[in-house]
Amino acid sequence: MRILSYNVNGVRAAMNKGFTDWLKTDPADIVCLQETKAHRDNVDHKQFTDLKYYDYWFSAQKKGYSGVAVLTKIKPDNVVYGTGHQVSDDEGRVIQLDFGDLRVINAYFPSGTSGDERQTYKYTWLEEFFAYVNDLRKTIPNLILCGDYNIAHKEIDIHDPKGNKNNSGFLPEERVWMDKFLGSGWVDTFRELHPEPHRYSWWSQRFPSVRLQNKGWRIDYINATEPLRGRIKASDIYHDVKHSDHCPVYLELK
Repeated sequence: MRILSYNVNGVRAAMNKGFTDWLKTDPADIVCLQETKAHRDNVDHKQFTDLKYYDYWFSAQKKGYSGVAVLTKIKPDNVVYGTGHQVSDDEGRVIQLDFGDLRVINAYFPSGTSGDERQTYKYTWLEEFFAYVNDLRKTIPNLILCGDYNIAHKEIDIHDPKGNKNNSGFLPEERVWMDKFLGSGWVDTFRELHPEPHRYSWWSQRFPSVRLQNKGWRIDYINATEPLRGRIKASDIYHDVKHSDHCPVYLELK
């Protein structure tokens, strides 16, 4: 099973930049998208069905904001929309699909970059979500959590750790949450196979040169619960794929 996670920063914009043509190369069986900024009815989703993908969408109530979707060539046994937390669900942040004994969760974690109010909500969301997924493990032990976490975990995951120590996405409290999350029985599937530095998944659009210079952050993850550790076959970051300010991250399971 090949799984991709990709913050497309607007699915229609990504499609205009060649996203559908890239899908024709068959990069994965399951493609988890974040920040779709669209409802299914406003997207030419026939482009996806023509490529034999089933498509499932959970969009924000606010137009042009947030939203997640999953394109999958394997028909899921079940689809769960949201987590039951109203603000998160109103913002279209989580969609979940079951494939046999495996659940793939696609999540778009909140950003705190717009100010203190959203940073405070980000901390609330993180705690609610931590409790939610760890409770879910009691009944579904095999979980894959894809998404834009909006957190760079360690200094190796960011080009300038000292310069960003006071910026949302690399704050001590956020990094402690990642420590707690991974320490509770989750595996960072990329780092399981790739200990090397300078591997990033997001580059600021405010300064176009930073992507050329690889001055990025690794904030996109595909993490798995501990029972799946032995099934990790391959993982990667596709930094050359450029339909967004993010790039796709990849996991293949045995």
